[in-house]
Amino acid sequence: MRRLELVVLLAASLSACSLAPTYQAPVTPEATEYAGATTPWTDAKPADHLARDGWWKLYGDSRLDDLQTRLSKNNADLAAALAHYRQAQAFTSQVRSGLFPQVGLNGNGQRDRQSDTKPLRGSTSPAVYDSYTLGGEVDYEVDLWGRVRDSVAAGTAEEAASAADLASARLSLQAQLADSYLALNGLDRQVKLLQESIDAFERALQLTQTRHQGGIASGLDVARAQTQLSSARSQLQQAQAQRALVEHAIAVLVGDSPSSFHVAAQTDIVPVPTIPLEVPSLLLQRRPDIAAAERRTAAANARIGVARAAYFPQVTLSAQGGYQSDVYGGLLSAPNRFWAIGPNLLLNVFDGGRRKAGVEAAKAATDEAGAKYRGVVLTAFQQVEDNLTLLKDLGSALNDQKAAADAAQRSVDLSMDRYRAGAVGYLDVVQAQTAALDAQRSVLDLQTRQLRASVQLIRALGGGWSTTGA
Repeated sequence: MRRLELVVLLAASLSACSLAPTYQAPVTPEATEYAGATTPWTDAKPADHLARDGWWKLYGDSRLDDLQTRLSKNNADLAAALAHYRQAQAFTSQVRSGLFPQVGLNGNGQRDRQSDTKPLRGSTSPAVYDSYTLGGEVDYEVDLWGRVRDSVAAGTAEEAASAADLASARLSLQAQLADSYLALNGLDRQVKLLQESIDAFERALQLTQTRHQGGIASGLDVARAQTQLSSARSQLQQAQAQRALVEHAIAVLVGDSPSSFHVAAQTDIVPVPTIPLEVPSLLLQRRPDIAAAERRTAAANARIGVARAAYFPQVTLSAQGGYQSDVYGGLLSAPNRFWAIGPNLLLNVFDGGRRKAGVEAAKAATDEAGAKYRGVVLTAFQQVEDNLTLLKDLGSALNDQKAAADAAQRSVDLSMDRYRAGAVGYLDVVQAQTAALDAQRSVLDLQTRQLRASVQLIRALGGGWSTTGA
């Protein structure tokens, strides 16, 4: 018995080994700097643990701040992601319980009747008797092969991945809200421009009608002016319809009903912010989706150890004891005590290749997770480069478009003056007005697209920054 106890104590004191391969994050191609990295970027010192909330304050709009607060409190998708994370936490706690002894209590009181033909029934054994039992049992799996600890490591990695999923969902929804809000601002400015154009076209129509009544202009000029005005009104209605759809999308994001939600028109120009930009290698620390993919690779690697441990015997230390009697009175007396202690060993000798298949499946799952991780990383680099390129090229295009809009407006002024003087027909005015309106709308469109590209760049970079240190 003493030798058995020594063996049990020695087994229990052994530090569990792990049969999982030594984990290394999959290697991904990295550049020393972004190809599109030019001014107006500033250097940042990012780290994944830094808070990402508040990055939208770069746009300096208090209404956007309020909407983001409402999103954090009321968005249904964000609430679902949070609930999923809590599930992952609970699962990790459940797996971690395997590291500790399992203690159970039991009680039983019953009246039994034995079969008259029961094998080996004693001649003095009563046919009907009472049985009362009160006891407890302690079981502890000696984790010699690291099965439990690898399971805990996999669960912990999955929990970290779920936390990163939550951060990724929050960042994605915040970026979606900021993008929609800036799109709404662009449509408000489009609506304002069209309303101003309609006012100008109405005055032009009155001018042509007056000239037509005086016999100076033809009916063709009146028809052209009416066409121009009706076309602008149609464009206004289309812009208002687009605005309503964007407003409905914002309502859902902040957890409100589209039927009762409204954002007042805002036509102030939102400046493109100066965005801190880090070196590409640090992007791996910033993006929550990258962190989630990496943690899932680590979890899959740990499960290889769990699968390999199935080849080795499972050793469990068990102890049980209590009181048992055929009468209820005096149940807790010394003669009624019983106990048992000793190790249990379970080894599956033949399983038809089930354990081998389990190991191969775990290895394949690790390869799959690693491939997904590399794909997420490369996609992240692409998204940063795409939006850097958009910001830079849209900025250059915007400068040229502003020059085109100024020239088009001068053309309108000149053609209108010449029309009043009778030097040109109204067709020249219509053509100039059409070109001017298209040029001005293009300016607004480019400004909005550049702002939305800045939001997507911030999202691609992983959210907020610290410009003073990590």
